Amino acid sequence: MRMVRTHDVCSPATPSAVAAHDLTPLPVGAVQLDASRELGAWQRINRERTLPHVVERIESTGVLDNLRRLVGDSDAPFRGPLFADSDLHKTLEAIAWEAARVPADQPWEAFTRAATTLLARAQRDDGYLDSHVQGDEARQPWTDMRWGHELYVLGHLIQAAVARERATGDDDLMTVARRFADLAVAEFGPGAERIDGYCGHPEVETALVELYRHTGERAYLDTAAAMLDRRGSGALGTGPFESGYFQDHLPVRESREATGHAVRQLYLAAGIADVAAETADPGLASALDDLWVSAHGTKAYVTGGMGSRHRDESFGDPFELPPDRAYAETCAAIAAFQWNWRMLLATGGSRHADAMEQALYNGIASGVSTDGRRFFYSNPLQLRDGHDGASEDAPSERLDWYGCACCPPNLARLVSSLGAYVATGTEARARLHLYGAGTVRLGATTLTVRTDYPWDGRVEIATSGPLEELALRIPGWCAAATLEVDGAPVDATAGPDGYVRAAVAPGDHRIVLTLPMPVDVLAPHPRVDAVRGCVALRRGPVVFCLEQCDLPPGVALEDLRIDLSTPPRVGPGLRSLRAGATVLAEGIVRSSEGFPRTTALLRSSRPAAPSGMLPGRIALRAIPYARWANRAGGAMRVWIPIDEEV
Repeated sequence: MRMVRTHDVCSPATPSAVAAHDLTPLPVGAVQLDASRELGAWQRINRERTLPHVVERIESTGVLDNLRRLVGDSDAPFRGPLFADSDLHKTLEAIAWEAARVPADQPWEAFTRAATTLLARAQRDDGYLDSHVQGDEARQPWTDMRWGHELYVLGHLIQAAVARERATGDDDLMTVARRFADLAVAEFGPGAERIDGYCGHPEVETALVELYRHTGERAYLDTAAAMLDRRGSGALGTGPFESGYFQDHLPVRESREATGHAVRQLYLAAGIADVAAETADPGLASALDDLWVSAHGTKAYVTGGMGSRHRDESFGDPFELPPDRAYAETCAAIAAFQWNWRMLLATGGSRHADAMEQALYNGIASGVSTDGRRFFYSNPLQLRDGHDGASEDAPSERLDWYGCACCPPNLARLVSSLGAYVATGTEARARLHLYGAGTVRLGATTLTVRTDYPWDGRVEIATSGPLEELALRIPGWCAAATLEVDGAPVDATAGPDGYVRAAVAPGDHRIVLTLPMPVDVLAPHPRVDAVRGCVALRRGPVVFCLEQCDLPPGVALEDLRIDLSTPPRVGPGLRSLRAGATVLAEGIVRSSEGFPRTTALLRSSRPAAPSGMLPGRIALRAIPYARWANRAGGAMRVWIPIDEEV
């Protein structure tokens, strides 16, 4: 073990001292979230249930055996996807952030040491480490840059090693990771002549930049930049998927539209943001802004989900956002969260924190059940009655594991590190980005946050120490915030960056930010044809949905219309689902029983003679979208048709 330098003790993404960045992350462990409130409770469940479940599955599904067979400790055949090693690496990263969060209790240290020893034993003399390639004599390293995922696997290994060293000071995993990374530098660095010197699945770029930040070794940054410069040459070749699927259709600086496989695109964007920050490359920064507008302005679901096509797990055309066919992979929402964190650090703009919050409470949280042990891979915004949910790609309920199990360990590592995304700054000037109850320590300054956010908009912050200014995000969904400092009203108008600043003198103060949370009725952009004539319900950052199990027997969710003549209102909470509120509305049931059977999918818009059948009225209860499929199976929908008869 070595002592970690001061700059090493930081967050999952920490710009260097010379990087072009507006905000400074806090050290790991600086934020302790209250386990009785939303974010802290999620971390507690992640620690007590999700992470043990993931560790067990890493063993039982053969991920460790894939490595053991390389050293003669197992004769089992290779199991899982070719990038299965990365699931172990993400798990080790989650464990590392847990060690930083709860340093006095590290129940997985023995697992980490055993896994690290196994990785070191399996590693080749030249540093190469990929169990899928090493276990097959017919395969050679770096011969399939299109599909091989070797650099993707390396990227997650690097991130796990950086997390472990930053969290605990142990460099055992870092030794393994740097040997592999040094080999990649030799193979793919700026001096390498390989035109195909980049991965079909971006991810290693952001990892290499973080390794540079952690070690100070410039070659890692230069290699990441070289990989970006090569992308778009078409060197990955052709096949059943077009070059846009791999983001290989245009040079990075010319690519201004989010396209292709959503997770690949979003991890690539995170890597571009990291390289742009460290190199002050204006071409990359300009491309990033256009990519962000494309992804979030024309291709994001109201839940923060990304990727509208099951085919290729990809982005569709602008405004192509069908709710029932939404792929919205959990890993894509996580990747978008990580990209927006880097954009927030670089620009300080609240739109990036808004996007993080939108994804976190909706598109990410929906990926795991309230018991922490069942998962969604894709996250649709509508499930029809009678949906055939046998496929892993579009199940009717969460599964406890997947053949491609990238999402569960990805969730575990994000939730373990959630505290790192709450605040930035110094003991004199601090910013709060995500509102969660707990304690934030910035040197000699302490912020104690009391709130039931996102279920209540009152955020009370007690400050102590040399703090001079606290910047508080005014979410984009909030129309009329109020602010008090020591009981006195203060102008709560946000600045151009979306934050309001409370000036204080060093000492103890009480700041209260109130964010009113009426129920918002959201209309879609008129070009989103799939939900034209529908509305969605949102309160604060939380998107709501209707579930079949909340309807009376005999009433089909597909037959409901919302009656907006009666404004939706806040209803009682569902504490069993860790939710603080429901939304109540009035609905009208327009049965399809009388629909002409001869033209079952069509009917005339001409006025028909009264049938004597009147529509029935019903009270609707909407629950947080992220909590759906926790009580019973059946239909669900976010976008609700308005009661407008043809």
